[in-house]
Amino acid sequence: MAEQTREELVLDLARQSFAFDATASDAERNCWLVVHRHAHGVLPSEYDIREVPEDLYLAVLEQRRHLGAPD
Repeated sequence: MAEQTREELVLDLARQSFAFDATASDAERNCWLVVHRHAHGVLPSEYDIREVPEDLYLAVLEQRRHLGAPD
């Protein structure tokens, strides 16, 4: 399978973030969750303080907002 371009990755993660809207309709939180899962392979635990790539997080958040999700 071919590796995703950065643009494809950002769009894919932004779309994945909508899956978390059922538990909390918070775009910032949900984008952070998908970026954390992408970066570390798992969703964060309650006390997980591992950082996520900020540039990727901000790009995913911007893309999600572009897709028209309410904050």
